[in-house]
Amino acid sequence: MTKHLVSPENPGGKRTEEILSEIRAEILVRMANFGEDPRPEAKAVMENNLKIAQLLTEAIHLAEANTNKLGEVG
Repeated sequence: MTKHLVSPENPGGKRTEEILSEIRAEILVRMANFGEDPRPEAKAVMENNLKIAQLLTEAIHLAEANTNKLGEVG
């Protein structure tokens, strides 16, 4: 049984791309807090978060493709 994702056992769950989009949005909001911070640590966190956001975007596209493919089948 899935805890977060939609499934026959969890019809109120979310699609993968919805969850990933929510996480990406939270990361982008958090990044705003580091925008003016001159510390090298803050810069490193900002760079890491940018990479994470890019990877999440790629994952969102893949999840959307899966949803579309499943929509064609069923």
